[in-house]
Amino acid sequence: ECTCIMGRNGVGKTTLLQCIMGLLPVESGAINYLGHDIVTANAEKRASIGIGYVPQGRQIFPLLSVEENLQIGLPVRSDRKREVPSFIFELFPVLKEMLGRRGGDLSGGQQQHLAIGRALVIDPKLLILDEPTEGIQPNVVAEIGDIIRKLNREIGLTVILVEQKLPFARKVADRFTILDRGRSVATGEIENLNDEIIQQYLTV
Repeated sequence: ECTCIMGRNGVGKTTLLQCIMGLLPVESGAINYLGHDIVTANAEKRASIGIGYVPQGRQIFPLLSVEENLQIGLPVRSDRKREVPSFIFELFPVLKEMLGRRGGDLSGGQQQHLAIGRALVIDPKLLILDEPTEGIQPNVVAEIGDIIRKLNREIGLTVILVEQKLPFARKVADRFTILDRGRSVATGEIENLNDEIIQQYLTV
């Protein structure tokens, strides 16, 4: 399943993702993942149990090569493999062509491919994407949408997507949740995201 989280501004959504990833403390409540409350687990632990994260702005390491950026996630793999999985290069052929190039020398779209590939290296069961279309040209946005659908519907990877662009969300998501000041105010199947809900919660 792919669930898209939306809202009028990014503050509540970004804070939510940072709490899920263990980057911010949780004041109350629980975070249940595979039947366990992980609210006290640190960020490294959450990666090792299969939560992949692509942050807003990509945050690749600009001075490291593409290959080195991809290799960063290998130590947390449960199977202890020390090679980047070949399917990542099937998803992103450009990364294979640029293994020796520094991450900072890539275009914005190529960096987003690298950021997603880096998250997939850990063999996640859940992939979290924070504004993956930000600053990306339209043809690359379409590519990313196709990749998300493939990961979700062919590989069976669960995806949480934070996104502002309604057409993109409608194209790739199965469900939606709208946050207002950090609280869920509307949720449901993506086909039920109608004009009334958009007008009430998403129109500025």
